[in-house]
Amino acid sequence: MDETPKKFDRIVAILIQLQSKKIVKAQELADRFEVSLRTIYRDIRSLEASGVPIYGEAGIGYSLMDGYRLPPVMFTREEASSFIAAEKLMQKFTDAELGNHYASAMYKLKAVLQGSDKDWVSTIESSVLMQTSGKTINEKAPNTLAFLFKSVAEKTQIVMGYEAIEADGITERVIEPVGVFHDHNNWYFLGYCHLRKDYRQFRTDRIHTIKNTTTPFALEHETLEVYLQKEKQQLPTTKIVIRVDKKIAKYIAEDKKLHGFVSEKAVGNVIEMTFICPTISEYFPRWYLSFGDYASIVEPQTLKEKVLELMEKTRAGLL
Repeated sequence: MDETPKKFDRIVAILIQLQSKKIVKAQELADRFEVSLRTIYRDIRSLEASGVPIYGEAGIGYSLMDGYRLPPVMFTREEASSFIAAEKLMQKFTDAELGNHYASAMYKLKAVLQGSDKDWVSTIESSVLMQTSGKTINEKAPNTLAFLFKSVAEKTQIVMGYEAIEADGITERVIEPVGVFHDHNNWYFLGYCHLRKDYRQFRTDRIHTIKNTTTPFALEHETLEVYLQKEKQQLPTTKIVIRVDKKIAKYIAEDKKLHGFVSEKAVGNVIEMTFICPTISEYFPRWYLSFGDYASIVEPQTLKEKVLELMEKTRAGLL
């Protein structure tokens, strides 16, 4: 096997990383590229032999001589810092492969900063933390989003093992993905399912296996936005009106948007909120119970009955 292309790509990546920080340790490079320190030393010598001015100090690390700058594209430190939050989000809320690609892109961005700007960005970077409430990608298929992006871009089918919430096991499906979206703290994708002969939504954390194929799409698909709008229009909806204590209403301001919020108005000491909800069997009544002691249901009667049913089940479980 010819290792030359792989070595070349690694050496170029090392040069970019050297430009991204003032000092880079050899061990840091070895860990990133999963090679020995001896290999890194050889790569550094290759860069020096090609005319790259590298300064190295034992126990400290490597740095580029001031004034050596590649590529010519320049960012201000404010522009560079605007990517910090995006980088943190990519690391926490996407799959491993996309996170690695974004990290590689960030090395290239940082590489063009001046020394003082690198320190400025590094300070911000160490002070930004993203925390997740749960995993959005199944560990059995850790690079799901990367596979989906490739499929959408190349218009080729995927084969996946999927566990639907109502299913007893995993079913193998051939899918033509239309697009990917994030909603309610989960990643979803919409695609044409050859098993069901229709368009379906799939949650990425329920995908157990996934692989790309070279089989082209059998159908012409509209955009993701078109299908999502069609789904909203086709779903049966229920009008819900509740009244919430003013001092509590502000604390559910963000959550209400996830439950079909339409409008609100002040009625005395309460806020009357109107929702158009596709279903009231599960999510809405459970959400309502989280603040129900400060609220009342105006309509519909079915929602009152569902909330009472949940309260009875809770009471029974406490006895």
